Amino acid sequence: MVNNDHHSDMSHNRNTRSSSLAHALDAGDNVNPPAAGRRQRHAAETRRRLFRCALRLFAERGFPSVTVEEITEAADVGKGTFFNYFESKEHVLGVMAEIQLGKVREAISAVERGKQTIHSVLHRLVRRLVEEPGRSPSLARAFISSFLASEGVRTIIALNLREGRRLIARIVAAGQGRGEIDPNLKKEMVAMQLMQTCMGTVLLWSLDETPALKARIENSFQHFWRAIALSGQEQKQ
Repeated sequence: MVNNDHHSDMSHNRNTRSSSLAHALDAGDNVNPPAAGRRQRHAAETRRRLFRCALRLFAERGFPSVTVEEITEAADVGKGTFFNYFESKEHVLGVMAEIQLGKVREAISAVERGKQTIHSVLHRLVRRLVEEPGRSPSLARAFISSFLASEGVRTIIALNLREGRRLIARIVAAGQGRGEIDPNLKKEMVAMQLMQTCMGTVLLWSLDETPALKARIENSFQHFWRAIALSGQEQKQ
């Protein structure tokens, strides 16, 4: 007989660890925040290593062909350790969504501090959002293929995209309030457009690697900003 209470407790504990460690992955390889205790630093490092090894294998061989055992072998940890941090192979890609969401939250914090223009905040945000999938064209293609092949991955990503749109809409609303963004535009639609700008740019770059992603995203952002800026703010830097 399956002990459902025990299973629920395990899932809750795993989710709690995931939430507490997500911020440590937001900055990529910087997984040791000064305030973290030794146990938390070790856990963050292990989770980061599993994540990075999985990404490398996904990029090299494609998401469907990689097993959990291969990920743990590459990370030099036991198979049981993997399930301390992830419910399944699909959930490894959920870390990417956590990282992206963390970057949006950082943008929200920048808006709340009020020291930067909304143009500057959004400009930095789009550049940061393409960093992780833009590590290599093969990695970007691996992510895209995993979305197409796995309903589990799509579910994880969809939940994070929805939260990301909500947060970006808050930034847009702040821009409208400050007179930088056209107030007649629907903030939710502008948020969706920004996400499509990032994702579409990465997709096209992964198929044709020239020009470089940095140049592509810069051009994409400038077109995006001109479409939403209040008259007179188009050239704002």
